Formats: sequence, structure tokens, C-alpha cells
Amino acid sequence: MPLPPTPSPAHRRARAAPSPVPRPSRRHIAPLDGLRGVAVLGVLFFHAGHFDGGFLGVDLFLVLSGFLITGLLLKEARARDGRIDLLAFWGRRARRLLPALAVVLAGTLLLVWALGPPNLLRYALDDGPWVAANLANWHFVADRVGYWDSAGTRVFSHLWSIAVEEQFYVVWPLVLCLTARGRGGGRRVAAVAAAGAAASLVLMVVLTTPADTTRVYEGTDTRAFSLLLGALAATEPAARLVSRLGERATGRWSLALAAGIGAYWITADGQNSPSLFRGGLFLHALAAALLIACLARAPRTPAGRFLAAAPLRRLGTVSYSLYLWHWPVYLLLSEERLGREGAPRTAVLLAVSVALAVLSKVLVEDPVRFRARWAKGRTGAVALVAAFAALAALWTAVPQPRTGEGSVDVTRLGPGGG
Repeated sequence: MPLPPTPSPAHRRARAAPSPVPRPSRRHIAPLDGLRGVAVLGVLFFHAGHFDGGFLGVDLFLVLSGFLITGLLLKEARARDGRIDLLAFWGRRARRLLPALAVVLAGTLLLVWALGPPNLLRYALDDGPWVAANLANWHFVADRVGYWDSAGTRVFSHLWSIAVEEQFYVVWPLVLCLTARGRGGGRRVAAVAAAGAAASLVLMVVLTTPADTTRVYEGTDTRAFSLLLGALAATEPAARLVSRLGERATGRWSLALAAGIGAYWITADGQNSPSLFRGGLFLHALAAALLIACLARAPRTPAGRFLAAAPLRRLGTVSYSLYLWHWPVYLLLSEERLGREGAPRTAVLLAVSVALAVLSKVLVEDPVRFRARWAKGRTGAVALVAAFAALAALWTAVPQPRTGEGSVDVTRLGPGGG
């Protein structure tokens, strides 16, 4: 951002007076699109086996979601005297997230039925209803599905994070309805977000067990700090703190935070990372929240200009559908099916995943969000119910695979068994 012209002596007295702290702006911030692109790239390469720290991209997604959603809700609360139209908010979230999710659920089930092995189809049929109900994370926790070593058998295993976000979108607006009204609403929201993040960290530390970290990695309560730290960054107290730095200092902080986050991604080694579940994830989320606040305050600093580069920004605009589609693609296009491994296979996986994401955005997401009048109000609610009823019918129509066929009868292995 260009520096303002040097004030003349006649204006220095007026300029020296303290100015009101700007409220967090909710204009479109291009570097945040690029940050989404970085996050999804990390996940793509992590799941392809090329980048052990790429799983932290999910954490970055959660922080971004908390920041953006809280900013929109606080803006509405300020404009409407502390009131938030919850039904309108949930309707917008449903139009944004559920159509693409429904298409991925139906498309993936059909593809797994046609092309996948029986065990993949069996788990898809078992997990799909929980994904549709936005409770997949708790389903995986209850089933003791070890995320780090069993995800390869579950075509929907990556959707635990979507469930965490959706649960946050249900609860957090209710909290803001109670805390954002009246004078000092921004401070109350910041205090609640900070206290909630601290409580979530304590739960993660207390509940972590070395044998299986799936409970703390996928639990909504133990991952809430990422969303809440992002929410905290969207409040006025956070904006006031960042505004005191000045643009040049904010730019330096942005670079330092981005470098620190990048270094952590490079050195992280999945669940084996030292102290990951005893403060490491929390510190990563805190650094991400501070970086997002700095980028929102000064988007044209060197870090902001890098993240606003067209390739990263365009990748960020399709990051949601790209995240939805990539894991089913990875499992279905195995090394055996493709006849390729390593970098050549990864290139095919990325190309197919990006193509499906672009098609999803152009044919499903954007029409429903921006152009389809029927998607709003009562007709939208009816269409949503009808879509998920059709999904339920599809789930019923797909036969359970006979995973026992071809197994060995151990009773026939004795001397008299032939």
C-alpha cells in the first residue's frame, strides 16, 4: 500500500491527534485467497506422501474460517444494533457448503461402487450418513479409526474437518447473539474467544494419549482453539493491537510469521512431531491468526503481494471443492490402477483433482450461491431436504459388498479337510 503524502506543517497538529482505530474491514482481501491456496497445497502434497508437514494446512483452514465468519457476523451485528439473522446466516452457509458436499458424496459412492475394492465401498456406506449429518469426526472417534494409520481405508476420512467447521457454524453465531450486543460487544466476543481457545488447549493436553491421537486431533472441543483464535483475530481489540504497529512493522511481522509457519511445516512429521498435541498445534494456530490479522490490516506488504499472486489466489478460490474431491481421487487412482508411482502419479492426481474442483465450482457452487433464486428461502430448504433424501435413497440402493467372498475356510485346513 503506498504511503500517504507527507503532511504540511499546517496539518501536523491535526495529524498528531489520535485517530479512531479502524474496525476490521470485511472487504475482499486477496492474500487470504492465496493463503487458502497454500493450505490446500500443503494437504494435497501431504496426502500424496511428499510433504510430512502438509497436514497443518487443515489447521490453517480452520483459523481462516473462524476469522472470516466472525468478521461477517460482527459486521452484521454492528449494522443491526447487535442483532444477527441466524436463519439467513445458516442459509448462506448451507448454500455455500452443502451442494458441493452432496455432489461429492453421491459421486464418490458411485465411483467406489463401480471401481473401488469391496472394503472401500463398505466403509463408504458406513461413513457417508455421518458425513451428511456433519458428525463424521465424532463417528471416526467413536469407531476408534486411527486417522494417521487407517485413513487409507476410508474414502471420506478427510471430511472430519468439514464436520468440525459445520458444528462451529451452528454454535458460534448463537454465542455472538448473546455477547455482541450493546457497548463493549467486541471486547466480550474477544474475551469469550480467548477463554474458549484456552479451554480447548487444556482439553487437548489432558486428553492426549500416545497410543492414538485421533480423539484430540478430530474432536470438535479439542480443535476449537484454531477456529476461536481466528475469531479472536477478527475482533476490534485485535484490530486495535495490529493498527498500533503501523504498516511497515505489520509487513515485517507478516514476513516473520509466514517464515515461522513455513519452518514449522517443513520440520513437522505428522503425529510424531514433538509436542504437537501439547501446545504445538495451538502455537501454529496462534501464529496463523496473527498472520491473517496482519494481512487484513496491510495486504500490500511483501508477504501480502506474494500470497495475492494469481496462481495461489485462483487455487484458493477452488480450495473447498479441491479439498472435498482430492482424497477420493487419491484412493481410487491407486498405483496399481494408474501403473505409475511417485511424481508422475502425483501429477495425475493433482490434475484430476483440480479439474473436478473447477467443474464443481462452475457447475454447482457458483450457480447455487449467486444465481439460483430457488436456492433461497422455503424453496431452498425444500431443495436441500430433497437432495439429502435422494442421497439417502442412493445409500439404500447401493448393495453392501460381500467382503468375505474368496476368504479361506480355516475349518478345512486340518488333516481331514483335504
